[in-house]
This record gives sequence, structure tokens and C-alpha cells, in this order.
Amino acid sequence: QVQLVESGGGLVQAGGSLRLSCAASGLTFSSYAMGWFRQAPGKEREFVAAINWNGGNTYYADSVKGRFTISRDNAKNTVYLQMNNLKPEDTAVYYCAAGWRFIPTILNEYRYWGQGTQVTVSS
Repeated sequence: QVQLVESGGGLVQAGGSLRLSCAASGLTFSSYAMGWFRQAPGKEREFVAAINWNGGNTYYADSVKGRFTISRDNAKNTVYLQMNNLKPEDTAVYYCAAGWRFIPTILNEYRYWGQGTQVTVSS
């Protein structure tokens, strides 16, 4: 049974930082591209960042480029999202996802999803 478990969310002031983690089990982690998405209340789920199977290729939404960094540790079956200079508009539930192919922004390309972790940025 595949499980993706996010952690590291919380409440932070604008300008602060958080580091999200997503621990994977039940799959050959190093074979999968990984992505982070987010969904704010009343809005559709949107792409944030993605990384290919070995970490050699990354892709970011324009809204987070230069502030967020995605990375992975295949030995620990974990993908990370370092979020710096957070803004109130970053407030959302953040989800990690695993997909066979590195097609970063397309939700349907991701086969497995976590349950999400809440990030709240106060102004």
C-alpha cells in the first residue's frame, strides 16, 4: 500500500520560513517524479514545484520561484519543500504527489497523493 505522509506545516509570520517533508512508503521511491501542489479555500489545487527521479531536474511555479526549493533524498524516501520569504498568499493545504513521468504541472500525471499539511502565513 502506497503512502505519502506530509509534515512540517504550521503557522508562520510573513517573511518566515517552513520546511515541508513528504515521507513515502510502499513504492520504489527513486523511480518516481515527485511534486508539491497546494490548495487554498475556494480555489483549485495548483502546482507548486516538482523534481525528477534523481533530483537532476526541478521545475517551479512562477509564484514561488526564487523563494521555494524542492529536493529529495532517495535513501530516506523523502521529498522536501523549503519555503522562504513566505507570503500570506502562500496560505493553503500543501500536498505531495508521486508520478511515473516528469510532467511537472499536470495533476493527472501524478498517481499517488498525500493527505496534505496546512500552511498558514499571517500578515
